[in-house]
Amino acid sequence: MITRRQTLQLLGTAAAAAFLATSLPAFAQNVSVQDLAVQGPLGDVALGPADAKVTIVEYASLTCSHCGHFHKETWPELKKRYVDTGKVRFILREFPLDPLATAGFMLARCDGNDKYYPITDLLFEQQKNWAFVDKPLDALRQIMRQAGFSQEKFDACLRDQKLYDAVNAVKNRAIEQFKVDSTPTFFINGQRHPGSMSIDELEKIIKPLLGA
Repeated sequence: MITRRQTLQLLGTAAAAAFLATSLPAFAQNVSVQDLAVQGPLGDVALGPADAKVTIVEYASLTCSHCGHFHKETWPELKKRYVDTGKVRFILREFPLDPLATAGFMLARCDGNDKYYPITDLLFEQQKNWAFVDKPLDALRQIMRQAGFSQEKFDACLRDQKLYDAVNAVKNRAIEQFKVDSTPTFFINGQRHPGSMSIDELEKIIKPLLGA
């Protein structure tokens, strides 16, 4: 059994500290849609048709309370009104703000793309029960049992250096190329919108793009 300290060391506590100590790039309003479409080492897990008129890319951290609020309050309605109806394509990308969020994304990626959204949805829904407790790794392990993770599988996922590097590659590219410096940050057809958004705020942006 690995301890919380060992796991956090594996997840690069020093790297996280170095990141926080580094001055972040300047703010950028819009990015190239073509550049944004380039996928990371693990590929994107997209919901909605590839030919949708609107593509939303969200950079989020699983331990970010604003991200948690968006995914509990706004995402279900956005999915129902626009993603499930084929009007919008949605992509969630990893931007972990700390080693614990990195661990969550590694676990979401560990079991294949089919489990990515069920697991990230579960972790956002249960965020207060694992991200903000005294023993977060133990709490995360308990939650992941609901997703069918054994102790052995849980530990193996968090020891996967290739997976760790891939998750952080997505974050690093977002920092360097798209100037992402906070979560959540949304790119809607390449236009940057930082901060959690309500369904009403999203609709004001989406509807004109759809010609509605």
